[in-house]
Amino acid sequence: MGYYTDKNILIIGGTGTIGRGLAKKLLYQKPRVIRIFSRDEYKQFIMQKELDHISKFRYLIGDVRDYERVERAMNNIDVVFNLAAMKHVPSCEYNPTEAIKTNVQGMENVIKASIYNNVDSVLFTSSDKAINPTNTYGATKLLAEKLVQAANFSKGKVKTRFSAVRFGNVMGSRGSVIPLFKKQILEKRYITVTDSNMTRFMMTLSQSVSLIMETAEKSHGGEAFVLKMPVIKLLDLVEIVIEEVCNKYDIDPKNIQIENIGLRAGERKFEELMTHEESENAYDLGSMYAVISDTYADKLSKYYSTGEKAGIGSYNSYDSVPITKEEVRELLVSEKLI
Repeated sequence: MGYYTDKNILIIGGTGTIGRGLAKKLLYQKPRVIRIFSRDEYKQFIMQKELDHISKFRYLIGDVRDYERVERAMNNIDVVFNLAAMKHVPSCEYNPTEAIKTNVQGMENVIKASIYNNVDSVLFTSSDKAINPTNTYGATKLLAEKLVQAANFSKGKVKTRFSAVRFGNVMGSRGSVIPLFKKQILEKRYITVTDSNMTRFMMTLSQSVSLIMETAEKSHGGEAFVLKMPVIKLLDLVEIVIEEVCNKYDIDPKNIQIENIGLRAGERKFEELMTHEESENAYDLGSMYAVISDTYADKLSKYYSTGEKAGIGSYNSYDSVPITKEEVRELLVSEKLI
């Protein structure tokens, strides 16, 4: 039994990798119902086939851009997870107005509908790309974070708590590089790499799901939570995938070429999860940080006054020491990604 027991839960963008993982994990706490909201009927069909033995799921076709549909989906809901996003960096660069509609206006719709329905908790999934953003995707996530923070102090008398989590790259999720690398090795005998010196924060699917569930339960409203994630060098990841896939399919690794193609539109060599300025109002919670905006520090700091302050400084993948190649391999094998 736990916070989610007997709760009515809505997962917006619930047919993605993280949404499906979250839905399955929530079942262990015996919620009353889990509504899966997305605009992709085919993915809902596949998910229904996979989980047709579970009666707690309800499947709703809809778009986070459509306020009326979001409001109806949220009727009698206790907890909302907003995972819906346009997240492919080049697509957002070339279609910025579409990214704004989904990532910013969509979050605004979720906030308004949550206040209207007086839900208990709303959790928004942000990104490391929202910190000092250099691309459209990061900029839309940053603005959505600001909407989430502000909602806590403009909501009136409703009880709703709004908070955010900042993700790194989720290993094995749809659009991640590991499935792409495997496909390239098997079909083309080469791997395309944007920049061998690139570093990234990496988290497993189970870590991302646990972070989402814990923060939606424990937040006071207004925080951005950051998991302490390992940093991985792209070149290490490439070499491990080549070694493991070639070994599994009896391919000579010497026949696999690595082709450097340069950074894609909007892409950068390293990522950042917390700025130097933010660290001055951040608290170390052990496995994660709670980041509090300067704007609302006087209202939120009281909840963490007895906690340990985070170390002052930027939390980025450039300055952080990457984990070893063998540690990367252990992560991939333990998650059954290769």
